[in-house]
Amino acid sequence: MPLRPGISNGNFWNTPSTLKCFEGVQSRVLSAAFAALLMLAGCDVGDSASSNAEGGAGGSGNGASGGSTQGGSTQGGSNQGGSNQGGSTQGGSTQGGSGGAPELGCATTGDAAQPFGNHEQAYTAGSIVPSHKSQAELDQAVRDYYSAWKERYLESGCGDARAYVNVHNNGLTVSEAHGYGMLIAAFMAGADPGARSTFDGLFRYFKDHPSSGDGRLMAWKQGPSCSNVDGSDSATDGDLDIAYALLLADKQWGSGGDIDYHAEALNVIGGIRAAEISPGGYLKLGDWVDSGDYANATRSSDVMPGHFASFAAASNDGSWTTLLEQSLDMFTSLQANHAATSGLLPDFIQSPYASPAPVDPYFLENAADGAYGYNACRVPWRIGAYWLTSGDARAKQILDKQNAFIRSATGGDPWSIAAGYELSGQPLPNSSYSSLAYIAPFGVGAMSDAGNQNWLNQLWDTVITMGLADEYYGDTLKLLSLIAMSGNWWTPAAAPCPNN
Repeated sequence: MPLRPGISNGNFWNTPSTLKCFEGVQSRVLSAAFAALLMLAGCDVGDSASSNAEGGAGGSGNGASGGSTQGGSTQGGSNQGGSNQGGSTQGGSTQGGSGGAPELGCATTGDAAQPFGNHEQAYTAGSIVPSHKSQAELDQAVRDYYSAWKERYLESGCGDARAYVNVHNNGLTVSEAHGYGMLIAAFMAGADPGARSTFDGLFRYFKDHPSSGDGRLMAWKQGPSCSNVDGSDSATDGDLDIAYALLLADKQWGSGGDIDYHAEALNVIGGIRAAEISPGGYLKLGDWVDSGDYANATRSSDVMPGHFASFAAASNDGSWTTLLEQSLDMFTSLQANHAATSGLLPDFIQSPYASPAPVDPYFLENAADGAYGYNACRVPWRIGAYWLTSGDARAKQILDKQNAFIRSATGGDPWSIAAGYELSGQPLPNSSYSSLAYIAPFGVGAMSDAGNQNWLNQLWDTVITMGLADEYYGDTLKLLSLIAMSGNWWTPAAAPCPNN
C-alpha cells in the first residue's frame, strides 16, 4: 500500500516504486493484554481525583502571568487553581476531574469556553515564556500571524459548509494539514468569531474522506478535484491531531450541538487504537502497515505524549498511558545510545521498543530517514507542549539535551539553526538555510528551563521576523509553536468549564 507520511519543505514525500499494495487488508487488532490499566506516575488515585486524569509532576499554586516564569501545573486532583494576569510569574493550577466516567464538554451558549488569551491553564513550574514582551504583545503577535495564515491556507470548498487547509503543492490537502487546521481552529476560538464554523467545516471534510483501512480515520491525501489520490489509507499523525482537536472542541463549545465532538473524538481514538498501534504496542506509520520492515518501525514525530494522556482520560483506557510511558522510554534510549552529543531524534525508528535505533537511509522517504529531518523537527514542539502542561520530568530531560546541543551548535544564534542534522550533531548536506519548520519548534522546547531565557527571547524574535514564508509546513508549525510559546496551549482533560 503506498506510503505518503508527510510533507518536506513544501514537497510531498512519495512511495518507493518497489513497495507493494495491500489495499483491502484488514487492520490488526491489539491483543487484550495491551488493555491493562496503568496510571501515570505521581497521579493521585484517591476519591477526590479522577482515575482518568492527566498526570504531572509540576508544583501547584496560584499566581499571576505575564513575565518570564510560569508556575506549576498538577493534573489529577479535584480543584481548579486560579491564575491572575499582570505579574512576572504564572501561577500553578491543580486540575482534575471527577471519579468514574470522564466529564463531558463545557456547557456553553456557543461562545468559546476557553477563549484565546485567557491563560486559565498555567504552565508547569519552572517553565518560561518570552520575557522581553508583555503578555498582551505575545498574544497579539499570535493573532496577527493567525490572520495571515488563515488567509493564505484556510479555504472553503469541496462541498457545502466544508473547509480544508490548502497546502498549495502537488495536491489539495493531506490529513496532517487537516489535523493542524482543526487544532488551530480550536485554540484560536475567542480571537476568531468564526472559529467554530471553521472547525465544523474541517470536521465535515474529514468525515467525507474516510480511510480505506479503517473508516474512523482519514484518507491521507486529496487532489484538486477533492477526491482521494495516491491511495486512500491513513497517516497516523493526522489522525492523532484530529482526535485531540475534537477533545478540545468538546471543552470549547460543548457537545450538545449539531456535532457531538466528544463522541466523535472517541470514535477516532478507537480507530487509532485498533488500526494504528502495532501488536507490539508502538505507533504504526498508518493503517496500511501490515508486515515487513515497515511494521517494525515508528515515526518519532508521531509521539505526542499530551495527546496520549488526554486520550487515556477521555476513553478511560490505560493502554494510552502505557503508550506514553514506553514512547518516552524509547526516546531516552535513543538519546543515550545513538545521540549522546546532540540529543536529537531520527525521523524513523526501527525496533521501537526492543532495541530502538535510527533506520537506514532511504528506509521510506530519503537519505535522511535515520537523521533529524523534516519529520523529527516537530519533536521539540510535541515534547515541549507536553512538558508545559504536565511537568513530566522525563520530558524535560529529553528537551534539556536538545537545548544544550542546539544552543552550542549555533553559538546562540537562531538564524544558524540548520535545516536538518545527523544524530552526531553534524548538519545534513544542503541544510545551510533558515527554515521555520526547524527554528519554531525549538522555541517550544526552550521553554523547559529558565537558563534558556535569552535563547527563547531570540527564538521568538527570529520566528516573528521571518513572517509568512509561503510554505505550508513551516508556516503552520510556526503558528502552532507560537500558540505554545505565548502561553496559550491547553489540554482538554484539564480545561475549566466556567459555565457549568
